[in-house]
Amino acid sequence: MLQGRTERSSIDDVVVTGDVAGQPHLHVVPAIAPRGAYQRFVKPTIDRLGGIVLSLLTAPILMVVIPLIWIKLGRPAIFKQKRIGLGGKDFTVFKLRTMRPDRRANVLQWDGVDRRVNHKSPDDPRHVPLGRFLRKWSLDELPQFWNVALGHMSLVGPRPELPALVDKYEPWQHRRHAVKPGITGLWQVSERGDVPMHEATDIDIEYVDTVSLRMDMRVMVMTIPAALGSNKGH
Repeated sequence: MLQGRTERSSIDDVVVTGDVAGQPHLHVVPAIAPRGAYQRFVKPTIDRLGGIVLSLLTAPILMVVIPLIWIKLGRPAIFKQKRIGLGGKDFTVFKLRTMRPDRRANVLQWDGVDRRVNHKSPDDPRHVPLGRFLRKWSLDELPQFWNVALGHMSLVGPRPELPALVDKYEPWQHRRHAVKPGITGLWQVSERGDVPMHEATDIDIEYVDTVSLRMDMRVMVMTIPAALGSNKGH
């Protein structure tokens, strides 16, 4: 298994290095430079402004939910986790806590999906009832508007993956890191939205190859019914 890291080369390619069976390993995945004014100027501006405005608009919800998390799960209410973003570089994603604080010490009998394959499941017993409610309505992801405002993420783009899963990627799959990860994306609103991210990378690459204002508007509009009625395992 590849245990490595991702870096930028001098030609702005995504370079993945590490050790495979004790031997040095290297492969280069060409990055895609932003195309046109939309990707270079308009989309980043929309993301920053949108992230700030949505952070302010959702602040009242967080002011209600965070004390409930303190009561049910203790402090802190915000869960921080490393994910892989633009250019294969890791960043810290923010989420509301939904799991039991003793989940690692308490071995629960569960026949659900392996977290190494699909790191989110709506039936995971480690979630308290409040946590299941937050995940059902995607409220646990509200702090990710902070990530957008800070420039770590975009409103629309491939969902950021766990480093352990990115380590298992084939070289071609790293092309999904040619754009910033998003709060919502083409994968979530597609008919294959119930397929784990690492099995649907082609959807993300389709987005990378066709990103435009029209595409982003379409994804954002489709996200509303998808969030209200689709599988919440993403």
